[in-house]
Amino acid sequence: MSRYIIEKDKLQNNINIIKEKARVPIIGVVKGNGYGFGLREMALFLKENGIKIFAVTELYDIPVLKEILDGEDILVLRSTSEPDEARFIAENGCIATIGSKDACAVMDKASGQLGKKTKCHLKIDTGLGRYGFLPSEIESAKACFSSENLEFCGVYTHFSHAFCSREKTSGELAVFLDAVNQLKKSSIDPGMLHAANSPALFNCPGVSLDAVRIGSAFTGRVISSKPTGLLRTGFLQSKVIAVKKIPAGYTVGYGGTFKAKRDTTLAIVPMGHFDGFGITKAPERAALRGVLSGAKHFLQKERLTLNIDSKEYPVAGNVGLSHTAVDITGADIKPGASATADISPLYVNPNVPRVYI
Repeated sequence: MSRYIIEKDKLQNNINIIKEKARVPIIGVVKGNGYGFGLREMALFLKENGIKIFAVTELYDIPVLKEILDGEDILVLRSTSEPDEARFIAENGCIATIGSKDACAVMDKASGQLGKKTKCHLKIDTGLGRYGFLPSEIESAKACFSSENLEFCGVYTHFSHAFCSREKTSGELAVFLDAVNQLKKSSIDPGMLHAANSPALFNCPGVSLDAVRIGSAFTGRVISSKPTGLLRTGFLQSKVIAVKKIPAGYTVGYGGTFKAKRDTTLAIVPMGHFDGFGITKAPERAALRGVLSGAKHFLQKERLTLNIDSKEYPVAGNVGLSHTAVDITGADIKPGASATADISPLYVNPNVPRVYI
């Protein structure tokens, strides 16, 4: 019965601000079920807004995107040395990430077996420590450009501190650009250069390069030390299906953690952990200090609330898999009343319908 609501006007506002801020092509990162906004729905909306390159990390997203895209590129943000994965990326005509000699060799072989050239972006590791050639491995990176069955058309990195440190991000950018210059000195055309994700775009000037990779900023949820103009969009919606009264001293929920101090009226809402509600109590904030504060509140078991008919009410007891009890004592709330929760789309079960309004 729950559904996740995305306000199209707010999403459009965010896209417009991102375009104005970046002033270069946007790579729409739609991993994690379109950052929780629904892969298919989100990709179509971004496509309508002129996005030409989409990025994912999981291979199962590729067939879904291929169904709805028409000439737009799919960049796979994982450097894989697994032959079956490399073959799948190549046969689907995606842009592969190459971040090691092994990944290069495996993708080159898979592409050769298919009798095709695979477009690739080279990944440089400037500090995140996952995929990518280390700056000290630049000679190995150069060798990849002579691969018979690979066509390199881009080079990128991913910042590790863009959400909290402009200084460290500037240092990583310098490392990245040095690696690119070393490629150029060897007469290698690096193609499209991209480094900035959502936090980098809004926190660190001069990082846009030839393109930016944007995901969380579309949802209006970016850790930043200053106002971004982005509008937070997306909320979980259900409705009250029952109202009941319990006497003072009665307990509610698994473990009886809530004990009524007075005669209490409860609203029962079919929303719970299965939908994504109550999984975390740490609210998303606009700055690192807020994130740390949210973690503190989580440890202190800050009380959850639900919004019913535009007013916040405290949750009574533990949230269940598919039901939540809410203390509405003194309020005139009846079955059918709207119940909403402001939670990150990434916590929402992919099976919950995404509705764009």
